[in-house]
This record gives sequence, C-alpha cells and structure tokens, in this order.
Amino acid sequence: MKITAGKQKGMKAVSNERGVIAAAAMDQRGSLRSAIASGKGIDKKAVTDAMMIEFKEAVTRVLTPHASAILLDPEFGLSAAKLRAKNAGLLLAYENSGYDNTQPGRLPDLLDHYSARRIVADGADCVKILLYYTPFDPPKINDIKHAWVERIGAECVANDVPFFLEFVGYEEGADEKSLGFAKKKPQVVAGSMEEFSKPQYGVDVLKVEVPVNMAYVAGARDAKGETAYTRDEAKDHFRKAAAMAKKPFIYLSAGVSNETFNDTLELASESGVNFSGVLCGRATWKEGIPVYAKSGVKALEDWLSDTGVKNINNVNSRLTAAKPWYAFYGASSAAALG
Repeated sequence: MKITAGKQKGMKAVSNERGVIAAAAMDQRGSLRSAIASGKGIDKKAVTDAMMIEFKEAVTRVLTPHASAILLDPEFGLSAAKLRAKNAGLLLAYENSGYDNTQPGRLPDLLDHYSARRIVADGADCVKILLYYTPFDPPKINDIKHAWVERIGAECVANDVPFFLEFVGYEEGADEKSLGFAKKKPQVVAGSMEEFSKPQYGVDVLKVEVPVNMAYVAGARDAKGETAYTRDEAKDHFRKAAAMAKKPFIYLSAGVSNETFNDTLELASESGVNFSGVLCGRATWKEGIPVYAKSGVKALEDWLSDTGVKNINNVNSRLTAAKPWYAFYGASSAAALG
C-alpha cells in the first residue's frame, strides 16, 4: 500500500501522536440553527449568521486543545478554524447542509462556491463529505450517489488531500429510531462500508455509524425494553461491519448523549474491531446549546470549559483500544506507507 506525500501529511495533521483520530465535529449548520432557535424560543430565520459563527468559535477555542482535529464548515466555520489549538488539524465539509427533499433518495449537493482545491486553499488538511446512503435503495438512486462520490474522490486525488466520507443510513419513509430499522441497521452499515471501500471512490477514511442502535441492545444504559440484539449479538455486528472495511474507519456520534457514545465505544472495544478513532460532535457540546441560547457566549464558554472538556476527555479515554490509521495497512508508521 502506497500513500502519497500530501495524503500522508493531511492524515498526520488530524491524528494524535498514536496515529489515532480523536477529532471534534462542529460542521452542523441547519440542525444547529434549529437548536439555537428552539433554545431561544424564536423562529429559525431569526438565528443570525453571527450567532452561528460565535457558537462555532467558542466550541473550537475551548475544545480543540483536547482534540487531534476539528471538523468545520466553510460557511460559518472559517473564523473558528483560525482559533483552533496548534495541536489540532482541520477538516472542512464540502457538502451543503441537508439533502434534496423534493424527490426520493435524499440526494446530496455540494457547496456552490467550493471545490476540493478551494477547501485546501482555506487551510484544510482533509476534505469531508456527508452522504445519506443505504445499499437497499433502488439502483437508479445509488448510481447517482456512487458517481457523486467518485467525482469528489478524483478531486481529492488531484489535490493530494485525504478524503473522509461520512455516510448515514436511512430507509425512505421509515423512522430510523424504530425497532424495525434497528434490526436492519447492521446490514445497512456493513453494506455501506463494503461499497465505499472500493478503490474507484478514492476514500481514505470511512466515517461510519456504529452498526447497532444502543437503545435496542439488551442491558444497555439506553435500553427501551424492546431489544433487537443481545450484547453478544451487537458485538458480532460490530465485527461483521468492520470486516467489510478495506479502508481505515472512525465512528461518528450521530447526535447521541455523551454517556451513550461512551457506552458505544466500550462495546466497540469489547468487540475487538480495528477502528482508528472518532469524529465526535454533538455528544460533546450539544447540551451547551440551551446555555448559549439563554445566557450568551460567555456562559457557553464556561460550560464548555467544565462539562464540554469533561465530555471530550470521556470520549478520549475510550480510545485506548483504537488502532493507528496506518496500522490498517499493516504499517508501523505513516512514513512506512510512502
């Protein structure tokens, strides 16, 4: 396995001294605007761009000393990127927030005034996109998505920058928090990891959901009574999904609480899977949104300095089982892949 100098440099920039990705995520846009509006009791349209920028700056300033990298967006996050700690690399999102809801398939779109070259020019060490995906969609829909990812992968190759692909599973017309979807989720995640490991996509890191819904794992903290899997079955799903990956993969927090994400990482560790870290957003700072909405940025910074730092350190402490991203290729260091 060979990795180009530019991709090596980018991967090193977003990893810690162990070669593990312990990154924070703050690229939320539509969902963040809605959450601030809810906390303030105002219309979403009344949440100004200045509020979005202020929130992202606070999170970046306080949390990046404890992270190997921060994921931001070019729309509201560029000023925050300049405030990150020197130890933290930068990933920038390339996709528009949300998806096309005028037709089936949750089709994605890229930021109109951006390209991989422009993202690199803005200081990014890595390019990230998010894609709603299920292997069980009609081939016509998935063919569009496959071509979309191939184009972005080719852009990243041309600019010699690492490509992080985040995919989020769904089912058209279904409730993704339901027991029914929980039973299908292992196959959705595993199939997606298998698909986007293929070389034509040029993906360097798969940013993946865990293959189970912790609310339906028997005996888990969040268990609702109904179960989709025993703890041993859940661990088996982790292993089966991981076996599909031909690229390094990291876990996303998917909006769950800090406690739930910590439990999830413990389950991943117990299963012995070869994951290379996390890109964790809302599990770290989500509870700070109502603090900001009611009391302003200083109160948010105080909350982040206490609870937010505890949250990110809780996640970091669960990464002892994570493996260096280069170990996925059997290398003892990134340089050995050159």
